[in-house]
Amino acid sequence: MMTTAYVTPSPHTVKQWQLESLGLLAENTVKSIRVSSSKIQTTGSLNTRFSTWTPIANKSFNKQLFEERVSLISHWFDLWTDKQRKQFLHTMLMRCSKSQLKFTQNWFAERIPVTKVDFTRVLPRFISLYIFSFLSPRELCAAAQVSWHWKFITEQDCLWVPKCVKFGWFLPYTPADNEYSAWKRHYIACASSLDYFTPREATEIYGTLNEPKPENEEKEERLREKWLRKIIRERLALHKKELFKARLPWMSGTWSSRFLKSRLQPSQAQTIQDGARLQAILQLIKEKSALSNHTLSMLLSEEMKPVSNFNLAAEKQLVLASLKTLPKRKNVTGSRSDLVLPYKQCQCVYQKHSSFAYPLEPYLVLISSRIPAYEMVLDSIKPGVISVLYEHCGMTLESLLFYIEKALDGRKAKSIGIFSDGNSREINLLQGCRISIENILSPEVREFWEKLGCVMSPEEGGYVDIFVPLAASEAGIEVLSQLTQLTGVLFRTPTGIATGSYQHILSEWLGKQKDGPPTSTYFTEVKLQTWLRMTELLEDALKSVRKQMRPYLSELQKSISDRIIGQFMFDAMSRAKVHTNRETAQTFTEGLAELSKRSYEEDAKEAATQSQKPNCHIRANEPTFEAVAQLDKKLQGDTADRRTRIARELLTSEKNYVHMLETVRDVYVTPLKAALASNRAILSHANVQIIFSDILDVLQLNRQFLNELTERLREWSPSQCLGEIFTQFGWQLQTYTNFFNNYTVILKTIDMCRETIPLFRAFLKRHDKTVVTNMMSLQELLLCPSKRFEEYLNLLYALRLHTPSEHADHEDLTAAIKMMKQYKEYIDQLKLNMSKDEQMLNAQRIIQGCPNLLEANRYLIRIQDVTQFSCCSEEICVSFRVYEHISNLSLFLFNDALVISNRSISYMPFERTPKTTYQFLAAVALHRLVIEDIPRSKYITNAFILQGPKRQWICSIEDEDDKFTWLSALQSAINCSIEKK
Repeated sequence: MMTTAYVTPSPHTVKQWQLESLGLLAENTVKSIRVSSSKIQTTGSLNTRFSTWTPIANKSFNKQLFEERVSLISHWFDLWTDKQRKQFLHTMLMRCSKSQLKFTQNWFAERIPVTKVDFTRVLPRFISLYIFSFLSPRELCAAAQVSWHWKFITEQDCLWVPKCVKFGWFLPYTPADNEYSAWKRHYIACASSLDYFTPREATEIYGTLNEPKPENEEKEERLREKWLRKIIRERLALHKKELFKARLPWMSGTWSSRFLKSRLQPSQAQTIQDGARLQAILQLIKEKSALSNHTLSMLLSEEMKPVSNFNLAAEKQLVLASLKTLPKRKNVTGSRSDLVLPYKQCQCVYQKHSSFAYPLEPYLVLISSRIPAYEMVLDSIKPGVISVLYEHCGMTLESLLFYIEKALDGRKAKSIGIFSDGNSREINLLQGCRISIENILSPEVREFWEKLGCVMSPEEGGYVDIFVPLAASEAGIEVLSQLTQLTGVLFRTPTGIATGSYQHILSEWLGKQKDGPPTSTYFTEVKLQTWLRMTELLEDALKSVRKQMRPYLSELQKSISDRIIGQFMFDAMSRAKVHTNRETAQTFTEGLAELSKRSYEEDAKEAATQSQKPNCHIRANEPTFEAVAQLDKKLQGDTADRRTRIARELLTSEKNYVHMLETVRDVYVTPLKAALASNRAILSHANVQIIFSDILDVLQLNRQFLNELTERLREWSPSQCLGEIFTQFGWQLQTYTNFFNNYTVILKTIDMCRETIPLFRAFLKRHDKTVVTNMMSLQELLLCPSKRFEEYLNLLYALRLHTPSEHADHEDLTAAIKMMKQYKEYIDQLKLNMSKDEQMLNAQRIIQGCPNLLEANRYLIRIQDVTQFSCCSEEICVSFRVYEHISNLSLFLFNDALVISNRSISYMPFERTPKTTYQFLAAVALHRLVIEDIPRSKYITNAFILQGPKRQWICSIEDEDDKFTWLSALQSAINCSIEKK
């Protein structure tokens, strides 16, 4: 066995080997060692080498010992410090042969490939200078900008001396030893002040030529110079003539602008076309004095007078053809579309990098800008939920779907929430797009909902949560049924109704709720409830906050800036402190309610005792507060019956509404009439009648309606009918019609009296926004009648929903709903007309020199800021065209025309917000507007052409999403305008 080597004394120990090499070992000892070694060799079992004490004959044992020593050295290497390791590696490399070093070099080259090497640091200096000597001066200057090392090499005098001597530029002095790049500076100075002379001119200045020339050659040179100068003069004259055609007449001949200095001058055909357009502009400028008296419709009609019917039909076909060539959702920036991974490939990528910040199936919520204080709703969204804030005005269903797909980024949504305005019958999703049972099967609406269902996750458990109480009416349930059939996804909506607020989202929801209510899926409960309690107050506060903070956040995206504003509002409200003191606030509220109840009881008793007086407005047979309270308690006992609860809500809301009208009478009308009777008038009798006569008539009508409703509910039973009294109430709505027709006059009278009468201003300051008025002003109290009809309609729909079809009241409720719905549409149309007129007046005020915009059936859709360019090289390929910036424009899109204005921005000292002014340029009818998309290139992006009858504008938008939204809104407006023609 191998262990015999360790039993006998080994003759080849390290100590003995050292002594033998030094000659210090005794002769006898050497002889004995040799004898023993010879014996071992005869056995052949332990034949070894001196260097590693490794047997030669036994290969397996040789390998085993070698691996043991390698592991031992590796163990020592791991225990050494960095300095010791470097010293060991240096010692080992110094002992290696050339072949071993070559092996090490190849190993490093295979595992650590060298991709980029600075040749100036590898090659010798003279070789690097030789390489740089082949570069031109311009290329040497460019190479000097690479790094400090390259700058030092490329500015050596040995590189620049030949280039200077070539042109005869000699340095007038000898550079010092420590002077750096003297010849390069001399070359730049000579090149910047270089004058070119012909041989003849050089002879006249310097007296002689470098080489004498014969007479014939000199004569030919003179003729050639004369011929060249003649050609140059002719071309300059022609060029100047073309410029005078395209130049504005009030500009001087020495006008130096980038248009005249441009190296890409327009061609002659384009110059003639621009001249025709400029003549049209001059014609408009001449008529500027009479423009203010003209309306926009008159201006557009004058442009159409010289156009025949045949040309109008051709223009219509051209406009429709241009709309078909506009880019779609996946091709916005130009004519090419970006590559998009399929969903399965995206899913594989997401699984490798999935995290909480990027879930595979996220929750998505859409938030409309029409929601009051929507910034705080946006800030209430939970982390991990994707939010899409969209503008209610100026958007289309196609652009909204584009924003949804972009937010999901190829993923599928687990659930989608839609937080928008609406009622129990329809969803007010966009301006001019109310999703109801009448239009849900239209092609555009149907396509939107079908594609929305495609972005939902195919797995079970996904819902579309609509934060509108559609489940509270039959029409809403029918809408939900149609949406489920279109998308194949289950819908969830609130079943309760909260009149005049958004509290309905806290009620019970239609559908399964495994993970709690849908509000907890998307929003933080504390923040959302804070917003629900003070929605109207927060909207009033945010109007001034937006005005103050938007200029500071203008460079951010709208969703980010709105979220910052919402967070600012929550921080300013001290949400945590309010949440901690909730019990105190609730106790305080109950105390105020009890106090107002007592004062109301005392006023009712006092009014009952004075019922015979002529100035008293309360009749003796009207119900007192105690009677209404007892009736309310009676109705609360039957909470199981939905119809009973709706009847109780109807009675309670009517009581509160009448109480608000009585507040207007008691707080405002009675003191003003008392002051008028005591010869200390605050307002004149005429102003008091203008402001309060209609609201007092409304109060009288609703007190009569409350009497009938109270009498009907005193003997309440499941068979009791309420539709009849609503029908009778609907025949007396002329009182409300007078109030709504005079509403604008009432508000103007209040504003005028506040500004001109100090006593009335002090009176309003003393009575507005107090506990008695429920912290509302006079104008806010006058808004109650318009809100009340929405409450009537919601309650009637809910009442009919829980009334059997064989019930005697079902037919009367249907008639009452139809009557209230018609009147509600009339009120909405009045509100819409008022808001449209206000938008028209604002646009009229900010656009200088604009014709009269205020006309019937015209409204503003969207305002878009663009940059105007000019193209001076239309003959070349589209992708190589160069564009030049001209000015900044603002496009005002109306439903029948496009108004183009010049936008200028001026900054004032010590002011953060700049001043923006708009100057009217032109107006184009939408049915005559041609749109052409410009493909994306390295010279221009997000651009398009607006071609009018007399002029075209090349426009570009900064953001890609804004371009698609603008083109989508413009396309929709043009289609609607053509359909009306």
